[in-house]
This record gives sequence, structure tokens and C-alpha cells, in this order.
Amino acid sequence: MHLPDTRLFVASSVLDEGPRLAVRDPWTMDPLATVRMADAAAASRAVGAAVEAFGALARLAAYERRDMLRAIVAGLSAQKESLALLIAHESGKPITYARAEVGRAVSTFDLAAEEATRMRGEVMALDITPAGKDTTGSWVRIPRGPVLGIAPFNFPLNLVAHKVAPALACGASIVLKPPPQAPLTSLALAAIVRDACPVENALQVVPCDVAVAEGLVKDDRFATLSFTGSARVGWHLASIAGKKRVLLELGGNAAVIVHEDADLASAAERIVIGAFAYAGQVCIKVQRAYAHRPIAAALQARIVERALSLAPASPLEASTVLGPLIDEPNARRVEDWVGQAVRAGARLLTRTRRDQNRLDPIVLGVDGEGAGLLVVDEEVFGPVLTLHAYDTWDDALRMADRSRYGLQAGVFTDSSARIQQAFQRLHVGALVVGDVPTFRVDSMPYGGSRDSGLGREGVAYAMEEMTERKLLVMRG
Repeated sequence: MHLPDTRLFVASSVLDEGPRLAVRDPWTMDPLATVRMADAAAASRAVGAAVEAFGALARLAAYERRDMLRAIVAGLSAQKESLALLIAHESGKPITYARAEVGRAVSTFDLAAEEATRMRGEVMALDITPAGKDTTGSWVRIPRGPVLGIAPFNFPLNLVAHKVAPALACGASIVLKPPPQAPLTSLALAAIVRDACPVENALQVVPCDVAVAEGLVKDDRFATLSFTGSARVGWHLASIAGKKRVLLELGGNAAVIVHEDADLASAAERIVIGAFAYAGQVCIKVQRAYAHRPIAAALQARIVERALSLAPASPLEASTVLGPLIDEPNARRVEDWVGQAVRAGARLLTRTRRDQNRLDPIVLGVDGEGAGLLVVDEEVFGPVLTLHAYDTWDDALRMADRSRYGLQAGVFTDSSARIQQAFQRLHVGALVVGDVPTFRVDSMPYGGSRDSGLGREGVAYAMEEMTERKLLVMRG
């Protein structure tokens, strides 16, 4: 594993003074590196440099942006294993999933290279009224301005890529605040971008504390804020963002429904992986499972048996499914939420075993909707699954939709009528049929409704959010 340069690169300068952030391996607790942090003055300099870089980036031809992004793809591809090891060490992600994340990031930048040449416009008929006689119109999409990206720890490369790649593809500079738990991967990506990009300061990575980050969010020199993280933080940032375009991807408490016509073995295995992989630290992890009562006991038995076969293990082992949670406070929080559910009547079907920030998979049987239970109502972001039984499809949809979140949901059924009813009634950004809600392809319009966010990611759709129409009117 190669550690990136941890100095602060701002406005074409290296700043090596100021506070440092210690980064630790969440599995071993060993120190990995210390990262130079930006104070308010350094952060402001980064914004000024992004404003200057924006003009040069926006003037690049489409093929130049495409070639720049292809060079980033080549840089990422050349460092695949080193980046995967870096992700595993700083975020505790099992190496198999870390390698998959690097592969997805390569695909994300590859998609951006293609989309950089697809920013089309439209010729409009303006002579539809007498005032428009002898007049033609056409519009194109142009970047709004510099982008502020704020990313979480759980996908420290690919969720960063979903902010950086569309920004560069449409010609917008970007300042990125990386996650404090896992900033090293962002710094490694920044070095690759610096080597590939013909414009200085196209991407600047600015580790900083909360106060400095909020100052960036308030800065009107940014045209767009793209944030991925918790609903509490995301909606707070939206409230102070001023007049910039705000994109929020905020996670949720995703539900899956399994009807009696489903393949139980397949559904059980997908639910277990969707609930417990990477210790459940995925915003579209399976948190709530609703089983048709005729098959509920059989599905529960399969899920519990498989869950009991899993335990936290070293992220560097290829067979590991669970690693640690990112830190001990989050592990204690999850443990407390499970305790609240058990005291309220939920049935503990596995075990609750915690060793510092390591938790075994937890399956809870819940009668009815489980209203008022934190593990049902809120985003648990840990290895917890609640199981519920339902009598009718209408009951299943009502129970699954009883949430203030709405990111994704999954259904297992062979009935096209039930699928259509679920698609119409569930307030989610995407419905996944025949799989769990943890499914994502990086080209799809990804995002949620309700408290799960605003706008859509997926390279082409994020580019739409980061650009605006500009109209040319020709008289005569």
C-alpha cells in the first residue's frame, strides 16, 4: 500500500503548517498517517483558486475534457490494488468490496469521459407567435460554476468520484471536503487528477473541521453543493447554503419485501449480504425485511442461520464480509438502539456481541410495524436487520412505506401486478425487482425522496444538476 502525500495543496501552493488530523485503521487501531487540515483562510484561498480554474475548465473543448477524464481512468487503473488496500485500511472495508469500489470508480470516470462529449442542446422554434416571426432560438448547457463536494467515509473513492467526475466532465472546478475518518483516498485521487488535468486547481481536497466546512457551504462563490451523508447534517447544510444549487444524497432505512412466490434461498442470501456486508455501513443497506406470513418462518430460519455464520474479520482477508464499524462510538450507538428495541418487545434472533467497534450481525424479529423503534424508524448504519411478517400485499406496501426516508426499496415477487403496485405506491427514488435495495449501477439516476435527499447522482444526471441552459436568440 502506498500512502498519498498528506500535505495541503491549495491555490497551486503546498501548505504544510497548521493542525493535523490523525487517521487510524479501524480494524487494528494503528495510526496510518496525519493529514494537514485547512483553516478558514486556506479554505477561502481554495475557493478563490477554484473560481479562477473554473473559467479555464469551462473553455476546454469537449474532446479535451474527455481526454482529461480518460487520463484519470488510466491513473486509477494503474493504482487499482494500492487504492483498494488504502480503502481497506482507512475505512475498514473488506478488501473484496474495496476492490469492487475501485473498479466502480474507474467506471464512473469512464462514464464521465463519454458524457463530456454528450452535452447537447436544442434548436427551438420561436416563431410560434407573431412576436417571434423571423426569429430562431437554440440553447446549450453550461456549467453553473465551481462545485463544493462533501463526501462520507463509507465509499471514500467512488462517492467522491460521483462528485468529481461529473464536475470535470461539464467543465466545473471542484473543492472537495473529504471524510475525516478516511481522507487518504481523496488525496490519492487528487494526485491522479493533478497529473491528468491541464488546468491547475481543477480539484482541490480540503480536509477541515466542521466550522470551516460550514463556511465553505455558505460561500456564495460556489454555484453547487453536492453532499452525501446523514439526513441531519445534509438538511442543516441545505438551510445555510444560500442561493447555490443543492444536491443531497442522505441515505435511509431501506426495506425489502419477500412474497410467497419468491425464491426463498436466493432472497435470503441477498438479504443477508445486503444487510451485513461492510458491517451495514451502506446507505442503501437492507434494514427492514417484510415477509409474507406463509413463508415468514422459513425465510427467517434461512436468514438467521446465514447471519450466525458471519462475524467481523480482518478487512484484508478476501473471504471477509463484515469488517469493523468505523469507530467505537458508532458501535455503541448501534448496540444501544438494539437494546431499546429488545426492551420494547423485539425478539433477538441472533446475538449481540460487541468488541470495541466490532459487532456481530444482529437480526431482530418485530411484530407489526415496529413504530417508535430506532432500528426501524431511523438509519441504523450498522449490521442490524429487522424482520416483519405481513398478511396481504397491501399490508406489505403500507408497512414498507411507513418511513420518512425514501432512497430505494426491493421486492421479490413474480407478479407483474404486484410489481406495478409497489412502483406506484412506494415513495422511493428507485424500486429494485428481484434483488435487495442495495443494488446500484453508477450510470443510473440515483437519489431519494422525502428525507433521503434532493436531486440525482449518476454521472449524466449529476451533470444536469451542475449545469444550466443558456439560450441564443437570432432575429432576422
